Amino acid sequence: MNEKRIVLGGGCFWCIEAVYRNVKGVLSAVSAYAGGARPNPSYENVCSGATGHAEVVDIHYDADVISLDEILDIFFEVHNPTTLNAQGADKGTQYRSVIYYANESEKELIENSIKEHQKDFAQKIVTEVSFLPEVYPAESYHQNYYNQNVSQGYCQVIIAPKLQKFMTKFPDKLV
Repeated sequence: MNEKRIVLGGGCFWCIEAVYRNVKGVLSAVSAYAGGARPNPSYENVCSGATGHAEVVDIHYDADVISLDEILDIFFEVHNPTTLNAQGADKGTQYRSVIYYANESEKELIENSIKEHQKDFAQKIVTEVSFLPEVYPAESYHQNYYNQNVSQGYCQVIIAPKLQKFMTKFPDKLV
């Protein structure tokens, strides 16, 4: 196994986590907070917008099964990387589009992926690309949220369509 890590933020972490839990080669997808100044933030802290943290998903994957390029293809398909600090009705810096990388080769690959995906969007991609900061796992009730609350309104109206879009566009990447 060739285990790698990437941390992605694309709005509410429940959405991104729900998608990546269904991706072949993803070993774990953990809802978390990253990119802010406050150590060990809580959901309430992050929701205030005062911590600087984004809601992210800490993804560990087997690079022998799925490449970072493929992970990024999914990322740019299941969220809107052209809206600054917002995804749909979720607004604030905690919902920003962000990719945290671990080394310069990942950074270069991410920047090339953004250039490649820009052709799919009329507006400019505003995804933040930054070096991997400290990542703080979110509270346990946020983990695997979609699967534990599938009939809840937000899950049906917001998450389910993103998951369906992923399954339709990437059937060969399904677990």
